[in-house]
Amino acid sequence: MSLSKLAAGVTLILTLASGNLACGGKSPQDLPYNAQIAADRSSKDAQFASASDSPVKPDKRGQFLPLAYYAPDEMYRAPAMLAPYQGEEAMEMPTSTGKRREMRRAGQLKFSIKGQTLTLTAFVEATDRQMARLFVPFADQTNGTETYPAGRYLDLTRTATGLYDLDFNRAYHPYCYFNDEYDCPFPPAENRLGIPIKAGERMKDARAGS
Repeated sequence: MSLSKLAAGVTLILTLASGNLACGGKSPQDLPYNAQIAADRSSKDAQFASASDSPVKPDKRGQFLPLAYYAPDEMYRAPAMLAPYQGEEAMEMPTSTGKRREMRRAGQLKFSIKGQTLTLTAFVEATDRQMARLFVPFADQTNGTETYPAGRYLDLTRTATGLYDLDFNRAYHPYCYFNDEYDCPFPPAENRLGIPIKAGERMKDARAGS
Protein backbone atom coordinates (compact mmCIF):
# COMPACT_ATOMS: atom_id res chain seq x y z
CA MET A 1 0.00 0.00 0.00
CA SER A 2 1.46 3.40 -0.97
CA LEU A 3 2.05 6.28 1.41
CA SER A 4 -0.41 8.43 -0.51
CA LYS A 5 -3.21 5.93 0.11
CA LEU A 6 -2.44 6.01 3.82
CA ALA A 7 -2.18 9.78 4.05
CA ALA A 8 -5.66 10.24 5.50
CA GLY A 9 -4.92 7.80 8.30
CA VAL A 10 -1.31 8.70 9.01
CA THR A 11 -0.10 11.12 11.66
CA LEU A 12 3.16 12.70 10.56
CA ILE A 13 5.55 13.00 13.47
CA LEU A 14 7.46 16.28 13.61
CA THR A 15 10.23 16.05 16.19
CA LEU A 16 10.26 19.79 16.81
CA ALA A 17 7.92 22.49 15.55
CA SER A 18 9.45 24.78 12.96
CA GLY A 19 8.37 27.78 10.94
CA ASN A 20 6.97 31.07 12.22
CA LEU A 21 3.21 30.89 11.70
CA ALA A 22 2.58 34.12 13.58
CA CYS A 23 4.57 35.95 10.91
CA GLY A 24 2.74 34.31 8.07
CA GLY A 25 5.24 31.53 7.47
CA LYS A 26 4.27 28.16 6.09
CA SER A 27 3.55 25.32 8.47
CA PRO A 28 6.06 22.45 8.33
CA GLN A 29 3.44 20.24 6.62
CA ASP A 30 3.24 22.73 3.75
CA LEU A 31 6.93 22.45 2.95
CA PRO A 32 8.43 19.87 0.58
CA TYR A 33 9.48 16.75 2.47
CA ASN A 34 13.24 17.45 2.44
CA ALA A 35 12.59 21.02 3.58
CA GLN A 36 10.49 19.70 6.49
CA ILE A 37 13.34 17.47 7.57
CA ALA A 38 15.89 20.29 7.23
CA ALA A 39 13.72 22.68 9.24
CA ASP A 40 13.21 20.17 12.03
CA ARG A 41 16.92 19.44 12.23
CA SER A 42 17.82 23.12 12.33
CA SER A 43 15.27 23.70 15.08
CA LYS A 44 16.64 20.81 17.15
CA ASP A 45 20.20 22.14 16.79
CA ALA A 46 19.05 25.54 18.04
CA GLN A 47 17.25 24.01 20.99
CA PHE A 48 20.16 21.80 21.99
CA ALA A 49 22.54 24.78 21.69
CA SER A 50 20.60 27.15 23.93
CA ALA A 51 17.84 25.50 25.97
CA SER A 52 18.34 25.27 29.73
CA ASP A 53 17.21 21.64 29.65
CA SER A 54 19.44 20.66 26.71
CA PRO A 55 20.91 17.17 27.14
CA VAL A 56 24.19 18.50 25.71
CA LYS A 57 26.25 20.23 28.39
CA PRO A 58 27.75 23.60 27.40
CA ASP A 59 31.30 22.23 27.42
CA LYS A 60 30.26 19.41 25.06
CA ARG A 61 28.38 21.44 22.47
CA GLY A 62 31.39 21.83 20.22
CA GLN A 63 31.73 18.05 20.25
CA PHE A 64 28.13 17.21 19.38
CA LEU A 65 26.64 20.26 17.63
CA PRO A 66 25.44 20.66 15.01
CA LEU A 67 24.02 17.16 15.16
CA ALA A 68 25.10 14.77 12.42
CA TYR A 69 22.54 13.14 10.14
CA TYR A 70 22.23 10.91 7.14
CA ALA A 71 20.86 12.72 4.09
CA PRO A 72 17.05 12.42 3.92
CA ASP A 73 16.04 9.30 2.02
CA GLU A 74 12.38 8.40 1.54
CA MET A 75 13.36 4.77 0.98
CA TYR A 76 13.52 4.69 4.79
CA ARG A 77 9.98 5.99 5.18
CA ALA A 78 7.24 3.38 5.12
CA PRO A 79 3.53 2.98 5.89
CA ALA A 80 3.09 0.71 8.89
CA MET A 81 0.17 -1.10 10.48
CA LEU A 82 0.05 -1.57 14.24
CA ALA A 83 -1.17 -5.10 14.95
CA PRO A 84 -2.10 -6.41 18.42
CA TYR A 85 0.86 -7.98 20.16
CA GLN A 86 0.58 -11.75 20.37
CA GLY A 87 2.15 -12.70 23.67
CA GLU A 88 3.08 -11.21 27.02
CA GLU A 89 2.50 -7.45 27.01
CA ALA A 90 4.35 -6.56 30.23
CA MET A 91 8.13 -6.44 30.19
CA GLU A 92 11.13 -4.90 31.95
CA MET A 93 13.39 -2.92 29.65
CA PRO A 94 17.04 -2.55 30.74
CA THR A 95 18.46 0.96 30.73
CA SER A 96 21.83 2.68 30.41
CA THR A 97 22.16 3.15 34.18
CA GLY A 98 21.58 -0.51 34.97
CA LYS A 99 18.00 -0.01 36.07
CA ARG A 100 14.99 -1.76 34.58
CA ARG A 101 11.97 0.16 33.36
CA GLU A 102 8.47 -1.28 33.50
CA MET A 103 7.03 -1.15 29.99
CA ARG A 104 4.07 -2.56 28.11
CA ARG A 105 3.91 -3.72 24.50
CA ALA A 106 1.29 -1.61 22.70
CA GLY A 107 1.44 -3.62 19.49
CA GLN A 108 3.66 -4.68 16.63
CA LEU A 109 4.37 -2.42 13.67
CA LYS A 110 4.55 -4.25 10.36
CA PHE A 111 6.21 -2.51 7.42
CA SER A 112 8.62 -2.92 4.50
CA ILE A 113 11.97 -1.22 3.86
CA LYS A 114 13.75 -1.74 0.53
CA GLY A 115 11.63 -4.79 -0.21
CA GLN A 116 12.20 -6.45 3.17
CA THR A 117 9.26 -7.11 5.45
CA LEU A 118 10.11 -6.05 8.99
CA THR A 119 8.48 -5.68 12.39
CA LEU A 120 9.11 -3.46 15.41
CA THR A 121 7.30 -3.54 18.72
CA ALA A 122 5.84 -0.26 19.96
CA PHE A 123 5.89 0.34 23.71
CA VAL A 124 4.31 2.54 26.35
CA GLU A 125 5.14 2.98 30.02
CA ALA A 126 3.48 0.29 32.12
CA THR A 127 1.30 2.87 33.89
CA ASP A 128 0.27 4.69 30.70
CA ARG A 129 -3.37 3.87 29.99
CA GLN A 130 -4.05 6.66 27.52
CA MET A 131 -1.34 5.45 25.13
CA ALA A 132 -1.27 8.79 23.30
CA ARG A 133 2.38 8.32 22.34
CA LEU A 134 4.16 5.17 21.23
CA PHE A 135 7.85 4.57 21.93
CA VAL A 136 9.79 2.57 19.33
CA PRO A 137 13.40 1.85 20.34
CA PHE A 138 15.36 -0.05 17.71
CA ALA A 139 18.81 -1.36 16.90
CA ASP A 140 20.25 -1.98 13.45
CA GLN A 141 23.48 -2.79 11.67
CA THR A 142 24.82 0.77 11.83
CA ASN A 143 25.10 0.65 15.63
CA GLY A 144 28.62 1.03 16.91
CA THR A 145 30.10 2.23 13.62
CA GLU A 146 27.85 5.00 12.32
CA THR A 147 25.26 5.36 15.08
CA TYR A 148 25.18 5.07 18.86
CA PRO A 149 26.06 1.48 19.86
CA ALA A 150 22.95 1.04 22.02
CA GLY A 151 20.48 1.99 19.28
CA ARG A 152 18.11 4.80 18.41
CA TYR A 153 14.49 5.80 18.97
CA LEU A 154 11.33 6.77 17.12
CA ASP A 155 8.25 8.38 18.69
CA LEU A 156 4.78 8.08 17.19
CA THR A 157 1.54 9.81 18.01
CA ARG A 158 -1.12 7.15 18.37
CA THR A 159 -3.71 7.04 15.60
CA ALA A 160 -7.29 5.77 15.68
CA THR A 161 -6.76 3.80 12.48
CA GLY A 162 -3.63 1.89 13.53
CA LEU A 163 -1.88 3.25 10.42
CA TYR A 164 1.44 5.06 10.84
CA ASP A 165 4.03 6.91 8.83
CA LEU A 166 7.16 5.13 10.06
CA ASP A 167 9.88 7.57 9.08
CA PHE A 168 13.41 6.57 9.99
CA ASN A 169 14.66 9.95 8.77
CA ARG A 170 13.32 11.11 12.13
CA ALA A 171 15.20 8.48 14.14
CA TYR A 172 17.15 10.05 16.99
CA HIS A 173 19.81 9.14 19.50
CA PRO A 174 18.85 8.64 23.16
CA TYR A 175 19.99 11.45 25.43
CA CYS A 176 22.53 9.18 27.11
CA TYR A 177 24.57 9.41 23.90
CA PHE A 178 25.19 13.06 24.78
CA ASN A 179 25.13 12.83 28.56
CA ASP A 180 25.55 9.68 30.67
CA GLU A 181 23.47 11.19 33.48
CA TYR A 182 20.33 10.21 31.55
CA ASP A 183 18.59 6.89 32.04
CA CYS A 184 17.85 5.50 28.56
CA PRO A 185 16.02 2.26 27.73
CA PHE A 186 17.86 -0.19 25.49
CA PRO A 187 16.03 -1.70 22.50
CA PRO A 188 14.99 -5.27 23.32
CA ALA A 189 16.01 -8.24 21.16
CA GLU A 190 12.68 -8.18 19.28
CA ASN A 191 13.52 -4.69 18.00
CA ARG A 192 16.93 -5.50 16.55
CA LEU A 193 16.72 -5.13 12.78
CA GLY A 194 18.97 -7.27 10.61
CA ILE A 195 19.62 -4.48 8.11
CA PRO A 196 21.39 -1.11 8.30
CA ILE A 197 19.06 1.86 8.72
CA LYS A 198 21.06 4.69 7.13
CA ALA A 199 18.61 7.41 8.05
CA GLY A 200 18.11 9.86 10.88
CA GLU A 201 20.75 10.86 13.41
CA ARG A 202 24.25 9.41 13.23
CA MET A 203 27.40 9.90 15.26
CA LYS A 204 29.23 13.11 14.50
CA ASP A 205 32.64 11.47 14.20
CA ALA A 206 31.44 8.64 11.94
CA ARG A 207 31.29 8.70 8.18
CA ALA A 208 27.98 7.63 6.67
CA GLY A 209 28.63 4.77 4.28
CA SER A 210 26.67 4.15 1.10
